[in-house]
Amino acid sequence: MSTARHFASPAEALGYALTLHQNGRHAECGAVCRAILAVKPDHHGASFLLGVTAFTLGRIEESQRCLALTIALKPDLADACLNLALLLRRRGRLAESAALQARAIRLAPGQDDAGQADAGPITILGGMLRELGRVAAARAVLRRAVAQAPDDAEAWRESGHALRDAGEPGAAAVAYGRTYRLDPGRTESLGDRLHAALSHCDWSGYDALCREVLAVIDSGRGIALPLLTLLIDSSPAQQDRAARHFHRAVVQPAALPQAAAAVPVAPPLGSPSGDGGRLTVAYLSADFHEHATAYLAAELFELHDRDRFRVVACSYGPDDGSPTRRRLEAAFDAFHDIRGCDAEQVQALLAAEGAHILVDLKGYTRHVRFDLLARRLAPVQVAYLGYPGTMGSDVMDYVIGDRFVTPPDHQPYYRERLVIMPDSYQVNDRRRPLDAPVPDRAACGLPPDGFVFCAFNAPFKITPSLFGLWMRVLARVPGSVLWLQQPGRDGADNLRREAARRGVDPDRLVFALHRPQAEHLARYRLADLFLDSFPYTGHTTVSDALWMGLPVVTRFGDTFAARVAAGLLNAAGLPETVTTSFDGYEALAVRLAGDPATLAGYRRRLAAARTTAPLFDSPRFTRHLERAFRTMWDRHAAGLQPASFTVPSL
Repeated sequence: MSTARHFASPAEALGYALTLHQNGRHAECGAVCRAILAVKPDHHGASFLLGVTAFTLGRIEESQRCLALTIALKPDLADACLNLALLLRRRGRLAESAALQARAIRLAPGQDDAGQADAGPITILGGMLRELGRVAAARAVLRRAVAQAPDDAEAWRESGHALRDAGEPGAAAVAYGRTYRLDPGRTESLGDRLHAALSHCDWSGYDALCREVLAVIDSGRGIALPLLTLLIDSSPAQQDRAARHFHRAVVQPAALPQAAAAVPVAPPLGSPSGDGGRLTVAYLSADFHEHATAYLAAELFELHDRDRFRVVACSYGPDDGSPTRRRLEAAFDAFHDIRGCDAEQVQALLAAEGAHILVDLKGYTRHVRFDLLARRLAPVQVAYLGYPGTMGSDVMDYVIGDRFVTPPDHQPYYRERLVIMPDSYQVNDRRRPLDAPVPDRAACGLPPDGFVFCAFNAPFKITPSLFGLWMRVLARVPGSVLWLQQPGRDGADNLRREAARRGVDPDRLVFALHRPQAEHLARYRLADLFLDSFPYTGHTTVSDALWMGLPVVTRFGDTFAARVAAGLLNAAGLPETVTTSFDGYEALAVRLAGDPATLAGYRRRLAAARTTAPLFDSPRFTRHLERAFRTMWDRHAAGLQPASFTVPSL
């Protein structure tokens, strides 16, 4: 055979190609591999090395073809299965990837010997099964991983994730703690452990964990999970630093090789400018089903002015077959289910749609796809609704806020440019169920009489200091009860224990089980006053309470997440129940519990607000958001960089 050099055999040529690969001369390595295959098309060694080299060079399609050919030629080559599994996983084809990963594990030498096998591939398989929703299978695989490698931090962390997804936060917290002890450099495990502990209201070691997370941020020595920074007493500057580091360390590496050098998307041909033409706005989310984001935003998608805007959806979450999903599918001009599509395919899809603006509704929340956040999918990209904070990245040009959650003086804490909406940043749905039958108190576990404080925010938002405040309120309002979202059996036991420790009868805590949206909303009518969480205040839950006519007491803090409820109350016309300290919060809750006339007046105002307040004026919000989109696009079309601006009020 002959290439630029002469070799006595394909084996000698392959040895030379391998040396080129090891020396980083990947293009030359690929050329030699192709020459070998030209002479001997069934040379599995050349096809395998070409597959690896092509991946390194960002030639993903070629890499996939070569690795698939290798497996066809030599079905027992474990490394080819592992490499193709990795590639398919990064392309979002999880089911195929998991099948190949399992096959590779069966083929790898020594996998039947627990003392010799590498737990890494097994851990990866467990993670993929978990992402596929096969939690029981994932747990079984990960039990094997930690049994084979009890000192493997990654195996313990994945086990923690599987236990969390299985609804066992206590066991998950133990696994995360083991992860951090084994590898203190994996500082994200601190956040995992803190979230798991908060999810079942276990506050042992809470203060020390918070100090450790904040020290990680302040020292810059590792990753602090951005969402976790919103749940503890962190400053806007700390949240910004955590998000920037997270994007550099986690999001950017999630891009496929060619994405690292991706250039901004050029404006589509025929794109509108000035006041002419329609803008195509693409909404990206995993939450287009029965989910809090969908409950808020469904009407927005329906109300967009089709003479001026075309709206498309890119959904990478489950199709739950629910009425909400069917409504959302009908609300868009085009609805794309992109599960199984890799970032390149999504980019091509949006280019074909002529997308001018991409709106990410997810942010750093669960099930986010980092491979999509790592690149530019449209000329203008906007962060909205799903995540109350900065993404720490220039990939997002703008973040939608308002004068409460993102005042102009907070711009230094955002890489995105602030867009200040005139009323509230949060959209609401006027078709939210209102008239479902109200259950009786006994059916909800409530006593026949007595004042009902309601706190339906997620259990992980409850901090020890907040719970202590609530217990002081109960102590000062005889006969009252606190109605909470069910945090699981262990969580309920922990809260009862904490109540008793603070001198409050544990029976004064009542737990609400999960119910469909209409039934859940109807329960708000049995409550007398909603007590908000802090520092991560209520979002959808507070809007739900206000929609159902239930007054909310909140505290106004320093960060986006700590200001949402205050902004909602102002937009609903009830600013009187916003406080600025825990002392003020406690005093107001106690005073209102003893002032039924004032509470009744607040209820009447909220009932009227459904048709009069800006918070629930969905058409008005939509027109404001469209003004924002047009301003963003006009700047882009004029060749100007993104800049903060305030949307003028209609």
